[in-house]
Amino acid sequence: MMDRMTHRAEAPVGELAVIRDIAMPVTGGSPIGLRLFDARTERPSGPVMIFYHGGGFVVGDLDSHAALCAEIARLIDLPVISVDYRLAPEYPWPAAPDDAETAARWIAGNPPELGIQATGLILAGDSAGGTLTIVTALALRDRPAPLPLLAQWPIYPAVSASTRFRSFDSFGDGYMLDREQLAWFFNHYAADIRHWRATPTRKSQAGLPPTAENRRSPLAIGAALEGGLPMGVVHCRGVRRAAGLGFSPRA
Repeated sequence: MMDRMTHRAEAPVGELAVIRDIAMPVTGGSPIGLRLFDARTERPSGPVMIFYHGGGFVVGDLDSHAALCAEIARLIDLPVISVDYRLAPEYPWPAAPDDAETAARWIAGNPPELGIQATGLILAGDSAGGTLTIVTALALRDRPAPLPLLAQWPIYPAVSASTRFRSFDSFGDGYMLDREQLAWFFNHYAADIRHWRATPTRKSQAGLPPTAENRRSPLAIGAALEGGLPMGVVHCRGVRRAAGLGFSPRA
């Protein structure tokens, strides 16, 4: 299924100064795969983005979102680290949020394997990865990591599996991902939707870092008003602003 979905939106990864795989050690478990994307071979210390891929918690990997991560790294001019968290049904919930949080805390420790010196974290992800973004942000809010959480960028996350939104009926068929497929993903993920780590809206969002949104948010509007930029640049400018950074898109 993910092969068909990514083929539709397939884009080349393209040239990038750094694309490097890292095996993150896990006490008492198998290493978690990470992939570092960076537009520069050398850079001063600064924020790093952690990216969680989409795929319904069942499919997707470092390769399925490599082109996206590479493009974000180019546009945002920050290192992007993609996380290859465990997938259902072999590893049902809460394996994915466990790995997402574990990776964020490990990266926040600035281990030598990264080869970069991070000063803060920006969490991002699409779909299921957007959910992991919010869940991990909540976990780091409640028990902070060694580095501050500067911003989050959840891209069309699933925030309330227990709520049936109108879009589920309006767009349930004929839009590539339909009701039956969504049910298939959720059945394999086998999450306890009463728990905030599956349904993050069940936990207070107070105290979370600034959020860069993908609709007509003030962040995107403010960037768009400054001059006809492509939407990818607009969104990445919004992320940098949410993190309190300036923005100058690289050529």
